[in-house]
Amino acid sequence: MAEPLEDLAPLDYRALAPQALVRACLDTADELAWQEFVRRFQKLVASVALRTARRWGESSPQIVDELVQETYLKLCADDCRLLRSFHSMHEDAIYGFVKVLTANLVHDHFKAMRSQKRGGRAQSEPLDSGGVVQTEVRGKVGGAQEVERDVLIGEIDNCLRSVDQGPNAGRDRRVFWLYYRAGLPASAIAALPTIGLSTKGVESSLLRLTRLVRKTLVRERGERASRSAEGEGIQPLESLS
Repeated sequence: MAEPLEDLAPLDYRALAPQALVRACLDTADELAWQEFVRRFQKLVASVALRTARRWGESSPQIVDELVQETYLKLCADDCRLLRSFHSMHEDAIYGFVKVLTANLVHDHFKAMRSQKRGGRAQSEPLDSGGVVQTEVRGKVGGAQEVERDVLIGEIDNCLRSVDQGPNAGRDRRVFWLYYRAGLPASAIAALPTIGLSTKGVESSLLRLTRLVRKTLVRERGERASRSAEGEGIQPLESLS
């Protein structure tokens, strides 16, 4: 006879091999699994980001921190597409994969910056995000839908910059996108040493920003709709000759 579910001991994710841990994150979306993922890979991601940035003459803690967060965003974008598509040839291959991905992301970042300084157009991937309401943005879309999604994401990003300009604005914005773009749970975001917030602190920041962004979006869309309605008013008779 099977044991009652409540009698089963919680899975110890720290005891899992790397590939099994990744699979647990992808299959269960368990917050504890993602916490362990961050704990296990954080040192590697941070050290590679710092070492690679230094090759470009950059060692600012803020820049390196942003690159670390971007690495997690990249790993988890599109329902963790990169992690799902990775096929390990041996148990620890995932470490090499994360190392190469981090280094490439940092190189691409500084190449883009250099190209912009020279007046060229840097090639970059479109911003991807879960949006304020995840069902509004997530999912595979194409054509007009993809354009609409990109517009919405741009609106959200602009709102974030306008409604949160305090001393912790950069950190709060990273928290927002790690949750909505990468899909990391609040506890996993709090586990990042550079965030400096408890799980409750992350949840509080997300709640505050989500409300502010939603309120701002609704107001701005209402204003645009009002201006559009005024612009489509009935033409005077004398103009209809």
